Amino acid sequence: MADFMIETSARHVHVTKDTLEKLFGKGFELVPRAWLSQPGQFASCQRVIVKGPKGSLKCSILGPTRDKDQVELSITDARSIGISAPVRESGDLLDTPGVTIINPDNGNEIKLSSGVIIAKRHIHMTPNDAKAFGVSNGDIVCVKVLNDTGRKVLFDDTVVRVSDNYRLAMHIDTDEANAAALGTVKGIVKGEIVK
Repeated sequence: MADFMIETSARHVHVTKDTLEKLFGKGFELVPRAWLSQPGQFASCQRVIVKGPKGSLKCSILGPTRDKDQVELSITDARSIGISAPVRESGDLLDTPGVTIINPDNGNEIKLSSGVIIAKRHIHMTPNDAKAFGVSNGDIVCVKVLNDTGRKVLFDDTVVRVSDNYRLAMHIDTDEANAAALGTVKGIVKGEIVK
């Protein structure tokens, strides 16, 4: 095992059951639109508006629901709505800015006091994957894109996340994908850890 898939994660929202019901109604359940590479994770049919001080964006809600509300944007997205969000690992929401989340169909809205992050690039691995790559949970590695895009990029400061619930894949945001011209690749984008 020498390489892995690099996926681009577009802006999205994770919500709690309580937030979902406040936006869409009591007993509402997310409807899967597309299953993602991580087991049990999906992009839902439900979209919301994320509103900041200077503008708003449409975002997909990813399921299933979580125990904390979290909005993941690229730096470009955050700036476009007037938010200065930190680069953080998922779930690290202390001292992060908030936004308003709006259901465009019924106008219901929730004001979040925190929860907006720029997701730190990361590689999901199972314990067996980590053993094969010689890394551990929380390690910081450098990743080389193997596809020829005309823009050679090394993704340094990439965190390794290890769990039995993961499937091997690296996640970057749209700004990072654009910097490496990954949109020019036909098929799967591959990367490898540079020692």
